[in-house]
Amino acid sequence: MKQIKPKNIHDQSVIVPGSKSISHRLMICASLCNGRSTISNLLESEDILLTIQCLRNIGSAIVQQEDGSFCVKGFGGYPKQYEKDIYLGNSGTSMRLLAGIAALGNTSYTLTGDKRMCERPMGELLGALNLLNIHARSKNNTGNPPVDIRGESRQGGPVTIDCSKSSQYLSSLLMMGALLENGLDIRLESDPVSSPYIQLTMDIMKQFNVTSRQIETNHFKVDGGQVYHPSSFFVEPDLSNAGYFWAIGAVTGKKIFVENISESSLQGDLKQIRILEKMGCRVFVENNSIGVCGQKLIGVDVDMSDTPDAVPAIAVVASFAKGTTKITNIAHLREKECDRIDAVSSQLLKMGIQVEQGTDYINITGGKHTAARIETFNDHRIAMAFSIPGLLTPGIEIEKETCVEKSFPNYWALFDAL
Repeated sequence: MKQIKPKNIHDQSVIVPGSKSISHRLMICASLCNGRSTISNLLESEDILLTIQCLRNIGSAIVQQEDGSFCVKGFGGYPKQYEKDIYLGNSGTSMRLLAGIAALGNTSYTLTGDKRMCERPMGELLGALNLLNIHARSKNNTGNPPVDIRGESRQGGPVTIDCSKSSQYLSSLLMMGALLENGLDIRLESDPVSSPYIQLTMDIMKQFNVTSRQIETNHFKVDGGQVYHPSSFFVEPDLSNAGYFWAIGAVTGKKIFVENISESSLQGDLKQIRILEKMGCRVFVENNSIGVCGQKLIGVDVDMSDTPDAVPAIAVVASFAKGTTKITNIAHLREKECDRIDAVSSQLLKMGIQVEQGTDYINITGGKHTAARIETFNDHRIAMAFSIPGLLTPGIEIEKETCVEKSFPNYWALFDAL
């Protein structure tokens, strides 16, 4: 149990760890190389460590060096045999991205996870792999993990997939597709969610000299027979995690900067600063840092389909704003580490805030907060988002606060040092 005590904070800068999304993708692409890569500022969180262990199991040699960077000697696109189950906790990114990598092998792999992971969707990706003559099935026939994958074909070709639940399905296909004989011609059945993460995947592949392209909104191609080339890489700060500190600036009226961030970042959660600006915050871009300072906050209407990880923090900021904030097109949040629409709604209600939720939206009317014991549902983003009101409202307690280790192991140290 973490007790949050109100306090007066001052204008300041913080440094947040490397991006979880970039760390996953760099580590996977480096493992697909035939040679050594060096990755600096890698996020060392539970999810990333699960991805690393899986990659080691299937043939990648990964060593942390004295300076903290990671040296990765890849398996050249040909995963090695591993007969035991590969445990991926509740890391949906690990499960979905690594499923495509497992499909490059010529032996069977079983990918599994914790109870919640085994409730999360994988059926659309498994179906796409089957269309490519790759053996991929849910062991319990529900479309959820655990999954068995065996790469019986590296031919590739045309494939259709529904990415309305997760853009990670497409990212998985793109990364593996470059190593197939004929590449992949991928058509989506509907608009994908979290589309900035697709562009992020394509950009990281390009850093390894592997090209892919978006033909139309729902049409992507990656040529086959390509080779991932090793190099040295730096992981920029995680903008999902930066958002909690920008949110603190928004609700306290203090100027909170996050360092080492460029306005040119491809991370979709950079859009948080524009949402906060629309809500009445001032945004500052100075010396490769971005800061946010709240003023009179107002409710807004915002489509957050592309920035789902930012929803809990923005929802908490909305609870301090005058009027009602409507956050829409977020049905995919119900498939995250927990049902985040319901989790955010229930905990705001517990604090005395008026909330309405629907299948794909949440409406928050700002008001006065009361003391509450916050249930995190073992979800790192719920824990971090609901720490924010505690800076202003006495009696806020966070249950299972260690769940932040999934993506931000030193969050509480930075939070307490404010």
